[in-house]
Amino acid sequence: MAHIIVLGAGIGGMSAAYELRGALGKGHAVTVVGDGDLFSFTPSNPWVAVGWRRPADIQISVPTHLARHDIGFEGAGAQRVEPERNRVLLRDGRALEYDYLVIATGPRLAFDEVPGLGPGGHTQSVCTTEHAAKAWQAYQAFLDAPGPVVVGAAAGASCFGPAYEFAMILDADLRKRRLRDRVPITYVSPEPYVGHMGLGGVGDSRGLLESEFRQRHIRWLANAKITGVRDGEMDVAEMDDDGQPKKQHVLPFRYSMVLPAFTGVDAVRGIEGLCNPRGFILIDRHQRNPAYPNIYSLGVCVAIPPVEATPVPTGAPKTGFMIESMVTAVARNIQADIASAPATAEATWNAICLADMGDTGVAFVALPQIPPRNVTWARKGGWVHMAKVAFEKYFLMKMRSGNTEPVYEKYVLKLLGVMRIR
Repeated sequence: MAHIIVLGAGIGGMSAAYELRGALGKGHAVTVVGDGDLFSFTPSNPWVAVGWRRPADIQISVPTHLARHDIGFEGAGAQRVEPERNRVLLRDGRALEYDYLVIATGPRLAFDEVPGLGPGGHTQSVCTTEHAAKAWQAYQAFLDAPGPVVVGAAAGASCFGPAYEFAMILDADLRKRRLRDRVPITYVSPEPYVGHMGLGGVGDSRGLLESEFRQRHIRWLANAKITGVRDGEMDVAEMDDDGQPKKQHVLPFRYSMVLPAFTGVDAVRGIEGLCNPRGFILIDRHQRNPAYPNIYSLGVCVAIPPVEATPVPTGAPKTGFMIESMVTAVARNIQADIASAPATAEATWNAICLADMGDTGVAFVALPQIPPRNVTWARKGGWVHMAKVAFEKYFLMKMRSGNTEPVYEKYVLKLLGVMRIR
């Protein structure tokens, strides 16, 4: 009997545990190691930050639902991975041995790379549900004394969707409250242009998002690097096409939400052969680490090079369906290895993204996510907002049921030409 440890209990980790159990049956042990007992649907965090959701609305108990599928759970968190000894050290001092390890931790949030950035400094975050709840508390205080708002992402960021969403959700919420005329909003990003999103654009995402910002009176500074944050002020260096400073800005704010750059988590950083210098897990086309072939990885923690060089560093995002395709490839390849068969499954890395704007939204499809692409388009409409609300409920249902690819989802996506694996 093999023991598979899944490191991480987020969207990728929970999905991987369920798919492994489905692929391997009850003859092998699956254990999930997470930080705490709650799963959060992180795409809904921008709604939590403006009070449109409570944390409890988007969270479920991890051990309760995993236990129904005979999947073990350890909530102490991982202190260190020891790949030479095939074990994971937990923060409570215990060690768990594995035959296969699936690393799905998500990222470490590198707020420390910009002085004053983050919930421990002077800006808010929607990267975790805990951060989003704190952002909601700060937003309630802001509503009593509105003023300038700065929303955006730091240099090196790779996840831009939540920043766009939050800027426009904030705009929609302030209009509902009749306070929008008192709140100048500025979007700041390392992207070379609005709508780049770390992907070199998707369809006419540049024109679409620039038009939306103009309509909503949101000013933007692209190709920009946040160099420091103080209470109520942000230093921003706007760069030229060669990455050299072109103009310095000091942006006042009464409220700010900025996404940080990511690194790998401390439990794996610095392990030679396992990670790149930023701590992201090195993988081959089968999601397997070249140095330690019994270690697989998926999600935000994997090492993917930028789509293209940009004057201010940006990373490639790992979107939801892209992560689900990695999950399926990992489960199939571990199943093959246990059966002494070669790994053949490759994730398609197709991207389907629903970006909510409060009262409307934009849908992006990139097949595959990394250019060159077979299909690429972007569409705006009120249906996207409704689709995102429905998808939130749908995904939480999947995490409760353990069925990560219901038959109707599988065949609907197949009809659209969207596949998880090659």
